[in-house]
Amino acid sequence: MYNATEQFAELNKANVAQATKLAALAIENAEKLMRLNLSAAKTALAQGVEGAQAAAAIKDVQDLVLLRTKYAESGVQVALGYSKSLYEVAAEAQVQYSAFAEEAWGAYTKGFASWVEKASKAAPAGSDAGFNALKSTVAATTAAFDQFQKATKQVVSFADASVRAAAANASKTTSKGRKAA
Repeated sequence: MYNATEQFAELNKANVAQATKLAALAIENAEKLMRLNLSAAKTALAQGVEGAQAAAAIKDVQDLVLLRTKYAESGVQVALGYSKSLYEVAAEAQVQYSAFAEEAWGAYTKGFASWVEKASKAAPAGSDAGFNALKSTVAATTAAFDQFQKATKQVVSFADASVRAAAANASKTTSKGRKAA
């Protein structure tokens, strides 16, 4: 026999589990970002101290020019490294959130389809057309979500390739600048 109260209780349990998983995922990614930023701050502080000590030890203008060039190149490399690390954290988070969305959507559609099936069996005669329309809507929505997921994966793949190519090009450019100097 169909029991709507049990169905809604199960749906609520599933929603709480999904919300908990999403919150844990968000905290995990925030921690990764915090660690990256803390590491970047430590690096910046160490380079600042090193640069101040090196500037204090300068005895002529030529040394000052060389020091300026050294720290400019170093700064570009550090910025590129930070950007690359930041992108990797963001890309990993995007993959995790996409997997979460797929899993959540799959569980939702499965649960909803089960609910519709049970409700249609307990429904009065003559309500088949309404339930068939509901089942058709669920199937169409699932197909649309699948197409959206495929398109999103293609866009993310293209963006990833573009970012990686730009980073490689930037690294080559700074390497050429160093050789020319």
